Amino acid sequence: MSAPTGPAAARILVADPIADDGVERLRRSGEVELAFKLSEAQLVERIPAFQALVVRSETKVSAAVIAAGEQLRVIGRAGVGVDNIDVEAATARGVLVVNAPTGNTVAAAEHTLALMLALARNVARGDASLRAGRWERGKLVGVELRGKTLAVVGLGKIGAEVARMAQGLQMRVVAHDPLVSRERAAQLGVELLPLDEALARADVLTVHTPLSAGTRGLIGAAELHRLPAGARVLNVARGGLVDEEALAQAVREGHLAGAAVDVFTEEPPPPGHPLLGQEGILLTPHLGASTVEAQLSVATDVAEQIGDVLAGRPARWAVNGQPVPPEELALVLPYQRLAAKMGSLYAQLGGGRVRRVELVYRGELAGAQSGSVTAEALGGLLHHFSQDRVTAVNARAVAGQHGIEVVEHRAGGAGGWSSSVLLRVSGEGPAEIEGSTASGEPRIVRLDGLAIDLEPEGRYLFFRHRDRPGLIGAIGQLLGAANVNIAEMRVGREAPRGRAVTAVKVDDPVPPELARQLRGVDGVDELHLVEL
Repeated sequence: MSAPTGPAAARILVADPIADDGVERLRRSGEVELAFKLSEAQLVERIPAFQALVVRSETKVSAAVIAAGEQLRVIGRAGVGVDNIDVEAATARGVLVVNAPTGNTVAAAEHTLALMLALARNVARGDASLRAGRWERGKLVGVELRGKTLAVVGLGKIGAEVARMAQGLQMRVVAHDPLVSRERAAQLGVELLPLDEALARADVLTVHTPLSAGTRGLIGAAELHRLPAGARVLNVARGGLVDEEALAQAVREGHLAGAAVDVFTEEPPPPGHPLLGQEGILLTPHLGASTVEAQLSVATDVAEQIGDVLAGRPARWAVNGQPVPPEELALVLPYQRLAAKMGSLYAQLGGGRVRRVELVYRGELAGAQSGSVTAEALGGLLHHFSQDRVTAVNARAVAGQHGIEVVEHRAGGAGGWSSSVLLRVSGEGPAEIEGSTASGEPRIVRLDGLAIDLEPEGRYLFFRHRDRPGLIGAIGQLLGAANVNIAEMRVGREAPRGRAVTAVKVDDPVPPELARQLRGVDGVDELHLVEL
């Protein structure tokens, strides 16, 4: 089929190689140009002439690229992760981001199983040994997977598929995922456990969660040493979920029998990377989605969505944005940003299994179309827990899949504010967070019934404590001694010497040992490190 022609024909830039079938489908929607391995400056120079951009993981779509795309309407990621796309900048510019979240599920799951089998039977070491002229059959005795326990952290699409395949090998499967109900786990034939218990039971551990501030370093030295001696660890999800130095050390000291890694914090890993020189660790160069079938599927999926968007139809898998009536933009947009921060704050303040999410809209906001605000709150909350990318577009659907009830209420007064939104969550974190705006900027104004006024932006330490003399000073002394600079401090309290919460905004990272010392300050009940 020939491409549309004439002055109205859309122009589509394909910046990374995709399957030929995807390119042909794109040509049905517009004029296609292929230009690979462009630098950011080159992409900034080219993008103004295009209405659509298609990338895989190699091309970085930065805010500068998006700002230069004066005609850009849609960015398509031929794959699942959109870490290489500045989605926030795209949303601010009204550019839709679409991806292909289902196309590589089987490919990633099969690669996980391939690595697990190769690790158990010393396939790579045997190949290298034989090619080096050695016959080391006696040294390379493996283990059978039948009857072993696989712990799956993250039961999204890929994690669930890995569990299903492992059961075909007659493995026992346990899992940890705070968003998955016990009913869903039972359907998968999986025993749902707290993380520590899942680790303690694992002969093999595989991680399939998204990478976020809350999951970065999810499996560190402490978690690795909760695994039984002789366990094996797999990461075919995202670099950064597993502490790479700690993993190399656990294999080197013999606590782990081995590990297999397909993804890295920095790709490709630089010379001298701790995993590269460690015997017993099987490495592959991000091959999880690299099958002919997966590449064809993701290219087809993204090409069809590009065509839909250019034709004015909704996309199947939009990553960002929901429409807001133009007359309500000035009111609603600040609350979208606020709601996302409130949801994220709940998740980071100890939020665990979520059963019900309730939003109460007050004041002027009660009369606006607030569905996009609800979606942003859900997206901010759920993306910390779900393997799939959760945004305002798909947050309600994800909540429904996990049996989370979502309720909206409207009320008249908003206290001293013209509008406010109250987030109530039935789960394992704070019960209520209330927010408003000041000069169009989001503010958190109440936490669990305690009045507090803070900007939900940056790095915070949240302390739950009893109000007593000397506690704030002790916290400040520890931070000062560790050369951690305090940007600001906000305190909310119930009454003198009563229940209180303190939010300390800091300019510098807080290392684990300092966090341990802060938790030990007399009067501190809880400490949470929060990135907003």
